[in-house]
Amino acid sequence: MKRMPSKKSARTAKPVPRPPAQPSPVAVQATAKSVQSTKTAKVVPAATSRPVSRKKSSPVAPVARGGSADRFVIIMAGGRGERFWPVSREKTPKQLIRLLGGRSFLQQAVDRVRPLVPLANILIITNAVQAAEVRRQLPELPKENVIGEPVGRDTCAAVALGAAVVGARSTTAVMAVLPADHVIHDEKGFRQVLSDALDVASRGQVIVTIGIQPTGPETGYGYIHSGNALPAPAVGKALKTPFFKVERFVEKPSLEKAQEYLASGHYRWNAGMFVWSFVTLTNALSVHQPEMHQACQRWFAAAAKGPKRLETILAQEYPEIRKISVDFALMEKVQNVVVADGRFDWDDLGAWPALARHLKQDAEGNAAVGDLVHVDSARNIVFDGRTRGRTPVTLVGVKDSILVLTDDATLVASKSESQKIKDLVRKLAADPRLADLV
Repeated sequence: MKRMPSKKSARTAKPVPRPPAQPSPVAVQATAKSVQSTKTAKVVPAATSRPVSRKKSSPVAPVARGGSADRFVIIMAGGRGERFWPVSREKTPKQLIRLLGGRSFLQQAVDRVRPLVPLANILIITNAVQAAEVRRQLPELPKENVIGEPVGRDTCAAVALGAAVVGARSTTAVMAVLPADHVIHDEKGFRQVLSDALDVASRGQVIVTIGIQPTGPETGYGYIHSGNALPAPAVGKALKTPFFKVERFVEKPSLEKAQEYLASGHYRWNAGMFVWSFVTLTNALSVHQPEMHQACQRWFAAAAKGPKRLETILAQEYPEIRKISVDFALMEKVQNVVVADGRFDWDDLGAWPALARHLKQDAEGNAAVGDLVHVDSARNIVFDGRTRGRTPVTLVGVKDSILVLTDDATLVASKSESQKIKDLVRKLAADPRLADLV
């Protein structure tokens, strides 16, 4: 049965001025037939392009008009820290820990986009219990740019929340929504694609997603079926990134289907990266997710009054918001989607076995962070995350296993059963003696 919104979450925000019209889509010469949605939506009522409250207790940098100052990046940094337990925990999930290099995945995600947008225009959507650690790791960001969700409500709610905060600062903004926990080594290539995607999204009523050129028949990713290439822009700067009309989004396929997709050359991995203007996104919400659109309106009005007001409204309303991913809520419904061809390296580390792709391996295929000594052992992953009293890790006759050590816990698992680590974490959480390990 469909859950009805509470009286609080269903109330209508006070009308506020309408944002300016979006520029015509001249960037890619995309005709209405090829990329524009078949439905016309009302633009979300929005305040004038102004920064949020400037109280001395929470200063906000002014948002200039034009150029990179009207570009924003929203980094999604939620998650519960289950798959990389025991190194990751609820308060410090995967994106906040250091698995590769000296900085966390979230810090690396911010580093990648800093050359494209001002620091004041980088927002982090996390959850309330992780907000303090996010701010500690990113002291260069304004405090109010870290927004904590009271409870997790999947990606559509987080996207609407991020858009509300951005819109309260600039209704002419264009924004990228990026995950916090991906591995990208070719930062220059990534920034070129993202910059071109921001340019395309700022010029027309299109939603841009970044698709990754597949390197194998991966069954753990969703796919994007790309259609005809979009022509080069008639005016403005030339784009170095190819763009294609999106035919459809495909869920994680079987191995046979994945092999077909790879052979066709018309499919890209869905990396969960989206770029849109404030107007385009709120139009799509109003058509396909009207309840979420109404919530976005209320959060917009609250954000325009300052972070404290927004925090109060979220505490009242967020638990009643429908839990749905942005893929199901919007991307599989809208018609005006184009895909940018991402040819940079990319990896979504979903579980411990994926870490081996980024670590040096010995002759027997063992990948280790720490001091490993072994006999007749092969294809293991060893991660020594202890901060004190570290001793060599020794293995005899162990194959295809995961061994992870922290100061307060040890994990031994078969690589083929790594997805069951989530079940282990839930079991620990249910035991009063061990719940503090989660």
